[in-house]
Amino acid sequence: MHIRDWPLQERPREKLLARGPGALSDAELLAIFLGSGLRGQDAVQTSRELLAAHGPLRTLLENDAAQMAKLPGLGPARACKLTAALELGHRHLAAALERGEALTDPASAGRYFAQRLRGRGSEVFAALFLDTRHRALAFEELFQGTVDCTEVHPREIVRRALAHNASAVIVGHNHPSGDAEPSSADRAVTARLKQALALMEVRLLDHFVVGDGPPVSLASRGWV
Repeated sequence: MHIRDWPLQERPREKLLARGPGALSDAELLAIFLGSGLRGQDAVQTSRELLAAHGPLRTLLENDAAQMAKLPGLGPARACKLTAALELGHRHLAAALERGEALTDPASAGRYFAQRLRGRGSEVFAALFLDTRHRALAFEELFQGTVDCTEVHPREIVRRALAHNASAVIVGHNHPSGDAEPSSADRAVTARLKQALALMEVRLLDHFVVGDGPPVSLASRGWV
């Protein structure tokens, strides 16, 4: 059965318009992008097979354009369009952190760290440097480690904060295991970093840990 033969309220595009994108499954969202499926399949069926063979969704979308172009149902044109769409999403999220806009929603910083660090195969520790009005000055990936740890040097973060003339810093790192629960080592380095920055009159606002789900804020736990 072709999608146009489905009940109107069950068709992905009509469902999105009526109920919003959150009402759609991963396969239905991907099907809207594909537009049509492989020979003898509708777009939803092709999307389901793509996700079954190369998913889940996060895994599929972590492929670069060249890798996606080799997958059945995508090809070079769709792979390029999908990669461009993902980059637009990244830039849209980053736009709120560009200099000129004060960071009034700390959760947006957590989402930004998640976009930049989720899916990396090793731990990466990054910092977002802010001015006196909490406008973003720069985002830097400072340390990279192994699959389960990275060595963080507070002195280097202080040096970069002074180089940017930052008044505040938000840091974050990923857990490649997918478990975003902060470890005792995460709490310890947060305490050391907060102390080191305070000596230079720079505030540590938060430390996000990125895993499979929403990023975990150490500040929300009272650990910053």
